[in-house]
Amino acid sequence: MNIRANILLRVYLAFGLIVLFALAVVLRLGQVQFVQGHKWRAMADSLSTKYLPVEATRGNIYSNDGSLLATSVPEYELHMDMFAGGIADDKIFNEKVDSLAIKLAGIFQDKSAKDYSRMLRKGRADSARYLLIRRKVSYSDLKTVRTFPLYNVGKFSGGLIAVQQNKRILPFQALAARTIGYKNANVKNGVGLEGAYTNYINGETGKRLMQRIAGGVYVPVNDEEEVAPKDGADIISTIDVNMQDLVQNALEKQLIATKADHGTAILMEVETGEIRAVANFSKVEEGIYKEKFNYAIAGNQDPGSTFKLASYMALLEDKLVDTNTMIGTGYYQIPGKLITDSHPVVTSVTVKRAFEESSNAAIAKLINMHYGADPIKFTDHLYDWRLNEKMGLQIPGEAMPVVKNPKTNKSWGKMTLPQMAYGYEMQLTPLKMLSFYNAVANNGKYIAPIFVKEIRRLGNPIEQFKAKVINEKICSDETLSKMRKMLEGVVTEGSGKQIVYNPLYKIAGKTGTAQVADANKGYKANRQYQASFVGYFPADKPKYSMIVVINDPKGAYYGALVSGPVFREIADRIYASDMQMYNDVPTRLVGNTGNPPTKAGQSKATQKVYKAFGFKPLFASKSEYYNTIDTSAGTIFQENSERKGVMPNVSGMGLKDALYLLGNAGLKTRVSGSGKVIRQSVQAGVKVSKGLLVDIQLD
Repeated sequence: MNIRANILLRVYLAFGLIVLFALAVVLRLGQVQFVQGHKWRAMADSLSTKYLPVEATRGNIYSNDGSLLATSVPEYELHMDMFAGGIADDKIFNEKVDSLAIKLAGIFQDKSAKDYSRMLRKGRADSARYLLIRRKVSYSDLKTVRTFPLYNVGKFSGGLIAVQQNKRILPFQALAARTIGYKNANVKNGVGLEGAYTNYINGETGKRLMQRIAGGVYVPVNDEEEVAPKDGADIISTIDVNMQDLVQNALEKQLIATKADHGTAILMEVETGEIRAVANFSKVEEGIYKEKFNYAIAGNQDPGSTFKLASYMALLEDKLVDTNTMIGTGYYQIPGKLITDSHPVVTSVTVKRAFEESSNAAIAKLINMHYGADPIKFTDHLYDWRLNEKMGLQIPGEAMPVVKNPKTNKSWGKMTLPQMAYGYEMQLTPLKMLSFYNAVANNGKYIAPIFVKEIRRLGNPIEQFKAKVINEKICSDETLSKMRKMLEGVVTEGSGKQIVYNPLYKIAGKTGTAQVADANKGYKANRQYQASFVGYFPADKPKYSMIVVINDPKGAYYGALVSGPVFREIADRIYASDMQMYNDVPTRLVGNTGNPPTKAGQSKATQKVYKAFGFKPLFASKSEYYNTIDTSAGTIFQENSERKGVMPNVSGMGLKDALYLLGNAGLKTRVSGSGKVIRQSVQAGVKVSKGLLVDIQLD
């Protein structure tokens, strides 16, 4: 073989070996990528780590009086690394696994000890590094679990992995639950205060180093966060717990009694616009009502006769009528409809009386007669009062009011204006209607209600809220004065007299009864009614305004009969508990005006009681015990000194004081009757020996 051929052979051989090596590399890469890919990807995943967010503890929600309405408590999800450093030895694991199973079964009581043992052994056999033991474990239970066999080997080496989660609880349970609302991962937009102020309440998330294991599960590398989360801010709401409880109970009781479909009641402070209580109940089954929908802010419906306040206000403001103007009642015919009063009586009454009796015919005729040729003049009043606009509430979900006008609404017809006069062909929420009445109570200042007054972080205010002024003055003082007298007249002389009137304090308000339309079927499809009462109290110095709306009551459906009792009950209870509202009630002295009689007894206790009631009786001595002498000027307290060996005077004393004195004198006592001492068998001042038996009679 020549040299050239030898060289070519060697080149071809070397090239062939290189090609074979390249093919081997390609084949190996293919095997790793496609045949063994799952194995190596799982291994890569098991070695990967990254920082994952740690949820911060949400801030608390407090009531106006400082009670806790909503808070977060730690809740834990327990997992176990079956091959943690301290329990990797099979001998250690097998010796204590059954003891651990017994302990787990004892504390959680959801599985038997055998089931827990079987679960733990299977997890060990499957080489589980993140075996789920139990969800929703309280902190106190977690502290106990850490002492169990295997887990007490060490914080990191015992295999127990506790993942903290925050559970939201309502200490008062259903109290104001819909107003407080909720926010969770399944709800895009939160409800109530929880949803509206979620950016404040959520706080700032922290970071925790997590390791991904086979199956795509992340387990914490350390037992604590690398970057601690920052707790959320606290919300101070305007809700008063006691008032909320009162409003909810009164409303629910009436809903059950009337078998109504749903209802709402709202209590508002006149001057500040702060909502003190709001209740919304829907029937879930016969006799059972739950808060499922916020009718107060989202329940748009025809307001009915409560809207007559706006109609009469427009007439008075334009000086088209006065309170003594005469108008016919009973019936009023318009094209296509005969407007009828609830109890039609064809007569002529004053405008004030028509309002007090809630005559539909009267107000429809007045509005149609004075604004029929130019209806925009009437609707301009409603738009100037911003009744067609949202109030911009702090809670999401406010319904858009519907108030027609002849320029923009194609559905405007000949029946629209007279029907609007008594609250039909429009949509307003109960809170919208209440806010308008509150403006009358608030000297014409129309403000938007508020549910949150302050936001605090670490106890320090970071933001404060006051009611937004919608209209500084809805009408003139003259009109305002007349409307307030008419609202008071509803309760003293009109439709609210039998139910709402209370002689101890003044209530001003208006009854309302509206037939509810059934979607596209109209008002005659099924006879459903909405009963309402809205007003404020005390009428001479308004502090609270309130509305009660009950839908589809069975039987009686008039506002005064259905919603009036709820309004009256709530108002009475609040008035009775607020001394500031009845400080001006005149004092009436009846019969004997002297100091009240008292039993003889210990002077210090009696002086304390008299001081608390503002009485100033005459004390004749500074002795520890006394007897009383009634005079026309009051009560004089005379010294009753104790002398050894002398019978004390226990006349007029209660049994406790009498026994005390007789016992100190060394006498034995036999008692008959009850009350205060009227007779003693041994005369006071007589010398007695120790152990003498004395009879005392009480009456």
